[in-house]
Amino acid sequence: MEVFGTDIYPYVEQAISIGLKIVLLLIAFFIVSPIGKKLISSSIKKISSKQELTEGRTKTLEKLMLNFYSYALIFIFIVTLLSILNIPIAPLLAGAGIIGLAIGFGAQGLVSDIVTGFFILLERQVDVDDYITAGGLSGVVEEVGLRTTKMRGFDGTLHFIPNRNISNVSNHSRGNMRALVDIGIAYDENIEEAMSVLQKVCEDFASRDDRVKDGPNVIGVQSLNASDVVLRVIAQTENMQQWAVERDLRKQLKEALDSAGIEIPFPHQVYMEKKIEA
Repeated sequence: MEVFGTDIYPYVEQAISIGLKIVLLLIAFFIVSPIGKKLISSSIKKISSKQELTEGRTKTLEKLMLNFYSYALIFIFIVTLLSILNIPIAPLLAGAGIIGLAIGFGAQGLVSDIVTGFFILLERQVDVDDYITAGGLSGVVEEVGLRTTKMRGFDGTLHFIPNRNISNVSNHSRGNMRALVDIGIAYDENIEEAMSVLQKVCEDFASRDDRVKDGPNVIGVQSLNASDVVLRVIAQTENMQQWAVERDLRKQLKEALDSAGIEIPFPHQVYMEKKIEA
């Protein structure tokens, strides 16, 4: 077949050949990608079981390796696609090097992110599922990467924190956590009797609740407020269980004081009606 005096069969054959190669490349990509991810996940789990890594550390390494794998696979896909399209790669790489040199001074933040992320991972400052405070925010870590750290706030917000903004990290998940309950009694009540009632509740609570690792114990008088004497109770709990323990313990302490007839003061308002005589 000739169009304007030109045989187009070679071009059609070349286009079909390129199209088939691209289709095969896409099929290979969508087959290799999930298989590689499954192999990485299974390998990390085997290593974790042999070296007795924590669950958080296992998740951290797994997500990091999956990210590296995805980036490498995409790079190979792009290079192969360019090769199929007969686009020379060397000039592109040379041009990318020149452009990279030109924007290198503006990419200092990215370099800082990667360097900081590397040391965060190397020093094991945080792991997935850790409750931390970093970059002025608090929450539970969902992913630790070389550039950003993903942290879920307690209101459900997902925060993406550039690693260069993490100047210090407060990790609240390394070891037992503290549960603290302050409860007030009236000034007229007997402090020793109230402490005895509360301590009995604490001992019963500890014997029935596996979340408690130490205590709870009545420490003593914490403060003297305008209308009540505040008694403090402290316990050591499993990681991330401190708030639930505080809620349950506060409820039982209040019920025990009510049963013992010990008053927990609360604000009162007295209204006085003044009669005006005609």
